[in-house]
Amino acid sequence: MINNTYFVAMQNIYRLPVKKITLIAAIMAFAVQFGKAQAVYVPYSYQLDQKFNASIYSLDNSFHTSLKPFLVDSIIAPKYNEIMNRLYDSTRKSWVIRKIFNEHLFDVKTKEYTFYADYLPDLQIGRDVNNHITTDLNTRGYQLGGTIGNNFFFYSSGYENQGKFPAYYSNIINSINLIPGQAYNRNPGKASADWSYVSAIVSYTPIKQLNITLGQDKTFIGDGYRSLLLSDFAPNYPLLRLTANLGKVQYMIEWAYMEDQGAPRFDTPFGNNRRKWGAFHYLDWNVSKRLSFGYYDAIITSEANDSGQLHSFDPNFVNPIVYSNSFNSTPSQPDNALMGFTGKYKIFDKTALYAQVLLDRVSGSGFFSGGNNSNTNGVQIGIRGADLFKVNSFNYLFEFNTVKPYTYQSAQPITSYTNFEEPLGDPLGANFREFIGILNYTTGPFDFMGQINYAKYGTSPTGTNAGNDVNQPYVASSAPTSVGQGIATDLYYAEGTISVLINPKYNLRFEVGGVFRAEKTALADNKTVWLTFGLRSTFRQLYHDF
Repeated sequence: MINNTYFVAMQNIYRLPVKKITLIAAIMAFAVQFGKAQAVYVPYSYQLDQKFNASIYSLDNSFHTSLKPFLVDSIIAPKYNEIMNRLYDSTRKSWVIRKIFNEHLFDVKTKEYTFYADYLPDLQIGRDVNNHITTDLNTRGYQLGGTIGNNFFFYSSGYENQGKFPAYYSNIINSINLIPGQAYNRNPGKASADWSYVSAIVSYTPIKQLNITLGQDKTFIGDGYRSLLLSDFAPNYPLLRLTANLGKVQYMIEWAYMEDQGAPRFDTPFGNNRRKWGAFHYLDWNVSKRLSFGYYDAIITSEANDSGQLHSFDPNFVNPIVYSNSFNSTPSQPDNALMGFTGKYKIFDKTALYAQVLLDRVSGSGFFSGGNNSNTNGVQIGIRGADLFKVNSFNYLFEFNTVKPYTYQSAQPITSYTNFEEPLGDPLGANFREFIGILNYTTGPFDFMGQINYAKYGTSPTGTNAGNDVNQPYVASSAPTSVGQGIATDLYYAEGTISVLINPKYNLRFEVGGVFRAEKTALADNKTVWLTFGLRSTFRQLYHDF
C-alpha cells in the first residue's frame, strides 16, 4: 500500500534567494572551462517540436525526447538546419529580398561569436461569428540570440500586445485578469486586452555532458501535446535548470521562482502577489533505442507564511538527489509534493507510444476508479509519429488524458501546482477526461494543421469545490468522488490553419485559421465559430483549446 507518508518525504524546501541562484549558476559556469559542446537552444512549441518527429523517433538513435526545450545536438541538427533554411534561394542577391525571405534582420557570424535579431509581427484580424465580434491581435515583438564560442548561447524574445478576442476567451481573461499562458491584462474588464511579456535565457554547456540554463522561461516534460507533470501552459517564470546527459541517462534538476495572487483571493495580509518556490527533478533512462522510462518529482512551497515571515534556510532545496528532501512541512504551512512516471516505446520507425502517470495523493484502493479525494492522480496515453501513410512530413498525434478531482490542490492555496494561478499541468486543471488528435502536413512553403479535441469535465457550482479548480484549498474528505462531478460539461473543439511561409528564420508567414468550439452543460450551450487571417511570426505556443 502506498500512502501519503511516502510523499511527505519531499516536504522540506529551502527558500533560496534569486541572488544566490544567480551566484550558483555563475560558479558552476566558470568552474569547468574545458571541452567543446553545442549549446544552441530551440524555443519550445508543439508546432515546431512535431517537425522533429522523424528524427527523434527514429529507430536509429536514442534521443531523449521528453525534456523540452531541446538543445541542438548531432541527432536533430540536420533537421533543425533544414527547418531554418527552408526555401533558401542562393540566387537572391538583393539585401532587402534576402532579409525578407531568407535571413535574420541582423545576422553576424564570426569565429568567436554569432548574433542575430528580428522584428516579430503578429497581426491578425478575425470574426467571432456567433457573437458578432470583430477580433484582432496587434503584437510587436523581437527576438535576439547568439553564441559565444562553442559553449555559450543566449536568447531573448519580448512581445507588446493588444487584442480583442472571441466571447469565450474574453470571459476566461476577465475571470482571471490574465491572458492565459502570457501575462496580466492591463485593461481589466474592457473589450480590448493589453499585455506584454518577455522570455530570456542564457545557456552554458561547459562539457558535452552538462548544460546550465538560467533565465525567464518554461519547461515541458513529456512526449505529448499536453503534459500532466510540467507543461508550458502557465506564464514564464525565473528558473535555473541543470541537465546532465550521460549516454542512456538524462537527469534534470530545476529551481523556479513563481507567484500567485495575494489578497483578496487568499484572504491574507499581503497587498500584492505572493511568491513561491518550485523544485523539480526528472530522470530519463533510454533502456534501448525503442524503450525509455522516466521518473519525475516536484515540490511547491511558499516563500513566506501568512504573516509575511520568510522561512529559514534549508539546504535540502539544493540537494540534487531525487526524493531526498527532509521533513519540515507544518500543518499551517504545507508544501505541495507530487511525483510521476513517463514511458515511451517506438513501435515502428518514426512512431512512438507514450504515457505519463501522475501521483499526487495515493491510497491503497481506488487508483483508477472512484474512492475519495485521498487518491488523486492522472494518466496520459498517446501515439505520435511522422510520415503517416508513408507521406513525407505528414506528422500526427492522438492522445488521451484524465486527471481525478482535487489533484494538484494544496491545503494552502499559495502552494497549489500553479504559476499566476494557471495550471502547471493540463489547462483543464483537474476533474476531466480529454481526447486530442492533431495532424500536420508541410509541402514547399505550405503548412496545413488540423486539431480536434473532446473533453468531459465537471465545474464547481458557486461556493463549492468540485475538484476542477486547482487553486481551491484541498480539504480531505471521505465523500465519494468521480471524474466529471459537479456541473457536467462537454467541450468540443476543432481548429484548422493553412499558412504560407515567408521567412523560416522566425516562422514569418501568412496564415488563415478557423476555430469551432462548443461548450455544453445542463445550464447553457455556448458555441463559437472564429475565423482569423493575418501576418504571423515566431514559434511561440498560444493555447485557445480549453
